[in-house]
Amino acid sequence: MISLSLKGGGFLGTIDEADLQLLVDHLEEESDTDTDYYVTSDTIDVLRESGASPGLVGLLERAVGDSEGVEISWKKA
Repeated sequence: MISLSLKGGGFLGTIDEADLQLLVDHLEEESDTDTDYYVTSDTIDVLRESGASPGLVGLLERAVGDSEGVEISWKKA
């Protein structure tokens, strides 16, 4: 499983390899070792339309909440 957290702390939950691959395929990475992304409500809409699981969408919606966006990071457990 893969753990998602708010960058700088705050565990969000776990996702599977398919959801991780969706993040990697659709979000910008600054390098091959980059494991963090900036997520907005528009980002979540794109991921939803691209087949993100309800679990991933829910985690990201809770993380973004009413803010403009948040930085998340992932780590393989």
